Parts: sequence; structure tokens; C-alpha cells
Amino acid sequence: MPRIAGQIDPRKSEAILASAAVLFAERGGAVTMEEIARHAGVSKQTLYNRFPSKSEIARALASRRSDAITAPLRSGGDPETVLTGFAKAVLDKICSPAKGESMRGVALLAPAAPDLAQAIYDGGPGESLRRLSAWLAEQDRLGLLSVPDPDIAAEMFTGMTLGHGHLRTFLGIAHPQRDHQARAREAARRFIRAFAV
Repeated sequence: MPRIAGQIDPRKSEAILASAAVLFAERGGAVTMEEIARHAGVSKQTLYNRFPSKSEIARALASRRSDAITAPLRSGGDPETVLTGFAKAVLDKICSPAKGESMRGVALLAPAAPDLAQAIYDGGPGESLRRLSAWLAEQDRLGLLSVPDPDIAAEMFTGMTLGHGHLRTFLGIAHPQRDHQARAREAARRFIRAFAV
């Protein structure tokens, strides 16, 4: 069946992103756009129509992770429930053995491909911080929390949630046996006490 003009097959975009994730993990920034297209089973033109550069692919991959982590911010719950959900998503995502390889891969490619590293940060962790900051600003506006500087508060909350979790993951060191839900709840409660109205 011929494709209608302007219609985009989402399966091809999915194949491109899945292939790029595999190839970035294997070869870092040395992967070419042609290799990604070949691995995904799409033409170079299809690849470039959807993602004009490796940086755009990296940003899209990071954005997916950010969407998953920040989903609780869109839930409309009370501040403690929302922050607990956000913190648990951060802990589940960052404090996993699979994440360590990805983090080390990004660190290794950063000197040779700073644009790729910047795209990954902007689309992933940076976007998550921006969304948390915007959510905190809204809580301040509603009078539910007192957050004079939402950007700093967003970094504080993610820092107190993770502790050294990201360093352990990056270094491949085992994490202490901790309940992510309990830790997330404790971080949310302490943060809310610090920023109470």
C-alpha cells in the first residue's frame, strides 16, 4: 500500500532510535549516520528526514528517558505524592547496573563529540531539571510550597534523592540494598519540610 504524502511511519522512527541506542552503546560517537540507517533497515534519506544529525538522535533518546522520569510531575497529585513518584523514577532509572554502561559511554564520547554529549544532557537530565523547576514554580504560585528559586531547588531535590547513587552507577560499584520507594518518600518529606509555606 503506497504511503500518503506527508505520512510518517512511526515504526521506522522506532527502528532508528533502537538501532542508534545499540550502536551508540557499542561504538560511541564514532558511529556514522549511514551505519545507523543500515542497522535500522531504512534508507539514509529516511533517517535524515526524521533526524538530521546524530545529536538529534541522541536528544530524542535522552528525551524519552526524561519523559518517563518526569511523568509524575504531570499526575496532578499533592506535592508529596508527586515528588515521591519523581524521586522513585530517578532512583529506578539511575541506580541500575544497565545505566552504568550508558553513563560511561557518554563520558567517553564527550571529549570527542561535545555536541552529542550536550544534546544528551539537554534532552535528558537538563530537561528533567527544567520540568521539575517549572513544577516547583507552579507549586510556589499556588501557595503549596515556598520555592523562591525553583532552579536551585530542583537541583537540590535531585541531589538529595540520588546522594552518591549516580557515582556508584557510573563507577560500577554495587549499591547498598535500599528500598527506592522508602528513600523517595523520605527525600520528598524532607524537601517539603524545607520548603513549607
